[in-house]
Amino acid sequence: MTSFADITTIGVGGRIARFIEPTSRVGVIETVEDADERGLPLYVIGGGSNTLASDDDFMGFVVRDARRLITVPDEAAPVEGADRTVHVNAEAGANWDDLVEFCVRIGLEGVEGLSGIPGTVGASVVQNIGAYGQEVGDVVESVEVWDRAEKKTRDLAHDELGFGYRTSALKASMYAAPAVPADRFFPTPRYVVLSVTFALRHSATGTVGYGQLAKALGVEVGDRLETRAIRDAVLRVRASKGMLEDPNRYLAADMAGTKREANVAADLAALREANGNDEKDFDRHSCGSFFMNPVLPADSPALATLPADAPRFAATLPDGTPGIKTSAAWLIDHAGFPKGFAADGRTAADAPASLSTRHTLALTNRGRATAADVAALARTIRDGVQERFGIRLVPEPVVIGMDLA
Repeated sequence: MTSFADITTIGVGGRIARFIEPTSRVGVIETVEDADERGLPLYVIGGGSNTLASDDDFMGFVVRDARRLITVPDEAAPVEGADRTVHVNAEAGANWDDLVEFCVRIGLEGVEGLSGIPGTVGASVVQNIGAYGQEVGDVVESVEVWDRAEKKTRDLAHDELGFGYRTSALKASMYAAPAVPADRFFPTPRYVVLSVTFALRHSATGTVGYGQLAKALGVEVGDRLETRAIRDAVLRVRASKGMLEDPNRYLAADMAGTKREANVAADLAALREANGNDEKDFDRHSCGSFFMNPVLPADSPALATLPADAPRFAATLPDGTPGIKTSAAWLIDHAGFPKGFAADGRTAADAPASLSTRHTLALTNRGRATAADVAALARTIRDGVQERFGIRLVPEPVVIGMDLA
């Protein structure tokens, strides 16, 4: 029986009563409808990189879309004139980094900064993934969804998707408040993604849009370089921080075929080059960034007492008003939780779960953790940051069967 531990990047979680991988659009819809009509718990999972499920058995359906086709509808009409837009359509089950590699390889600009983010195309728009100066919402033209409430397919245009910092209208349908599940649609949104159409730019070069990336490339923010060079630099930077998934997971039976073989082979080779071997890298056994960067109202008392050297960035609150974003990683580190921190005085070398030894924002499974171990570590860090700074961190992953609000 498949478990969440088998299909998530952090490698924890209980057994799944019914794990289903539809191979057609109709199959996805019918499976979702079957679960809904029976009143059973439903979780549509992508690559399992943004999921923390409890150790209890999940007595419902977990659906993983097995459709992974990526196409370029504009191929019949070559790019001409000043408009360099090229549309790419990807089915929801396509591996996200497969899509990025494909776009870079055929000379398209717009997603190269999002290289190495684990997960699927469908999950990318729910979360509005972002990194190194880019967000997926910047290049999404439309999303085809199954509306579980209206029981029909819909094409949601960009303006209907409500993209914001690590959120979207799809994700918002799951929550009554930050990290508080909604009564009806959780842990799967009202809108189940079927496919995504991206509007990219035909260009072999892209803009370096982030300081850390510019430093790695030896250029200035705003400079233009080949998208391949930008992608390679992003992958190197992410690897140095342990913020890539462990490609060894694709060698397991439950993950076989979910990412293109050539890309898995390239990832394994890169792991060998970075670490000197291709053994499991437990710093990569995580949900990625576990806590979201807090966005606070400009008049928040917490901002007034935040140390002067704490990062501050202009941001927009969910209601559209101006706010200030600070760094969750900085807060964690300065609240007394350094890289490698583990509970009970342990270290990453002897604890079941710890902060990554390379990045304070990743909570990792050191090879024998349970979901309860990871949740206990998350609560310790969340409570410590709140006590020190008066800011309550909100988890980024979908948390199933546990309360980390």
